[in-house]
Parts: sequence; C-alpha cells; structure tokens
Amino acid sequence: MRTQAAVLWEQGGKWEVEEVELDPPNAGEVLVELAASGLCHSDEHLVTGDLPVGFPMVGGHEGAGRILEVGPGVTDVAVGDPVVMTFLPSCGRCSYCVRGYTALCDDGAGATLGPQLDGTYRFHSRGEDVGQMCLLGTFARHTVVPVKSVVKIDEGFPLHLAALVGCGVTTGFGSAVRTAELRAGDTAVVIGIGGIGANAVQGARIAGCRYVVAVDPVEFKREKALELGATHVAASMDEAWNTVSSLTRGQLADAAILTTGVAEGSYLQPALQLVGKKGRVVVTALGHPDEETATLSLLDLTLYEKQIRGALFGSSNGQHDVPRLLEMYNLGQLRLDELITREYSLEEINQGYDDMREGRNIRGLIRY
Repeated sequence: MRTQAAVLWEQGGKWEVEEVELDPPNAGEVLVELAASGLCHSDEHLVTGDLPVGFPMVGGHEGAGRILEVGPGVTDVAVGDPVVMTFLPSCGRCSYCVRGYTALCDDGAGATLGPQLDGTYRFHSRGEDVGQMCLLGTFARHTVVPVKSVVKIDEGFPLHLAALVGCGVTTGFGSAVRTAELRAGDTAVVIGIGGIGANAVQGARIAGCRYVVAVDPVEFKREKALELGATHVAASMDEAWNTVSSLTRGQLADAAILTTGVAEGSYLQPALQLVGKKGRVVVTALGHPDEETATLSLLDLTLYEKQIRGALFGSSNGQHDVPRLLEMYNLGQLRLDELITREYSLEEINQGYDDMREGRNIRGLIRY
C-alpha cells in the first residue's frame, strides 16, 4: 500500500512528509492504522546525531491505533483490535524477559538500526529502503511492526491519549516508581520537565512522596509540574538544593531523576548532591554517544552509599504496565489530557519540534 510518512533523510535535516510504499506484514508482524503519535525528544536525537541511526528513517516511536492486518502466525491480536505500540519489543523468552526485565529484551538490540527484526525493510521511498525508528515509525499514517511491540488495550479508550503511554508516560512514571523505587514519605527531585519529566512527577506523586521538587528553567514547565503533582519547583539544581535541604532538615532527597533533553556528564555531580545517604540518581535522559566523562565525587558515592542507576523505558514491562496505567487514568489517578500542550497534523511536524526546542510544549501530539 501507499501511505504518508515523515522521513528524515540525513542528520541535521528536516522531517520531510511524503508518500511512501509500505509492504504487508511478514510472519510475526501486524499492520497498524495510527490514530496519533507523540513528538518525543528521542526523535530529535536522530536529527542532532545524539542517537546514531541509518538513514533514511521514518521517525516516531510513541503511538496507538488499530490493527488492519496480521501476518502469518500472529494469534495474540486480531484485525480491529486497538493497540498501543511500545518502542521496545518483548519476546517473552530471552534471559531478560523471563526475569521480568522486558525493557532489556534481546530483540531490542537493533531497535534503532532501521530494518525489522528479520533484517528487511517495510517502508520504501525514492527507490530506497527506509528504516523505522524503534521498529515502529509512528510518524506515518500506517505502519508495519512486530507483534512483540504492541499491547492490546480495552475498546473505547481514547487512542490519542493511549499513544502517550507508548513511551513518555511509561518511561517517566517507571523512572520514579520502578527505577528510583520511590515510596510513601520519600522526597524526590525531577530535573527537566518535558514529556518524560512530567510523568516522573506524576509517578512520584502516585508513589506517595511527601515532597516532589520539579526543576526546569522554563516557567511554563514549572507551572505545569505543580499541576501534575509537584509540591515545589526550582529553576536550577542549585536552587533546588536549597529547597530540598530546607524541607528535609538537611537529609536531602531519596532520589533525583534526570530527565533533561540531553544528559550531560556535568549534570551528575549536582544531581548526586541533591540526594542524601542511600540516595539514588536515576539517569533517564539520553547522553551524547561519544561522551564518556562525567564529574562526580567518588568519596561521596562510597561514604554515603549513593547510587547511580540507568533507566530504559523506566524499567517497565509494557504488557503489564500499559493497561494498568490506562486503568489508572480511568480511575482519575493518572493525568493524560493535561500532558498534551498542542496537537499537530503530520504536515506540521517540524513546527512541533520547533515548539519543543523552544520549551513551549510538555508533549506535542500528531493526530491523524
């Protein structure tokens, strides 16, 4: 079939919306008609080169839609089913999946390379094979993805809201609840209030933290953090230290979650200074691929038993967590509508990313 997609042809380029060819699903794959796709910062990393990929590439890795066709051997879902697409597949059989670490599934190893799991391509344009961001390519009206990357959801749930749970909501929430292991009565600091950080704030609130301090230089984002459950805000990590130290009588935070647009090595020491004894610093933001230097006090790390933890997809399990998060929305515990700052057509995708870069959006959303 032919469909519309936003393709990135080179590093530093613009998203080009064009008609592309899409092959039918192979074994273990499904064809999805998209309802919506989030504009996540990770796709900006394709443009800047912070996430090295092969070009050309159909972007997008946060989406929801309905199954139009299933490939051979697919029995988990059927035509017409509403699904959320998760940016990491889960085979359910590798060493990591069977231990519950489905975000680390072996099938995710080549998720940003472009081709599907069998090494072939589904999208084609201008006589070339076109890759798919995280095996998905949700910046397209239709896409073919592994069945391992879809989660069937309840009929009737608004698909444009469900799309957000494919990446941003689950990653942010999980970074607070799963990776940081926040509990009732804890103090949390979330550094960077975008599509991920806003949901780390929600996760900290839902976990029962007594104080949630949101850090962002943009006033609009600080205000939004207060809407979503932050108890205090700060424009910088230095300012946050003064707040946290005062609130906790010098004990400092139990966890600091780094959800900035890009993780810099220089952020690590100030983040470590925000947490007290046994405190955890969770690094969810992606760093530069060639940066191997971070500044931190090894003495503090040892003497106060502080910890640094990486978080991929918020250490979440898509098949388990996505339906539960949607149910939490239905119960009024999790906010999704408030995350969407502005909706765009596919043709407005570059405007959407301009707005993200300028700090005008918590989450922009493409509606098909």
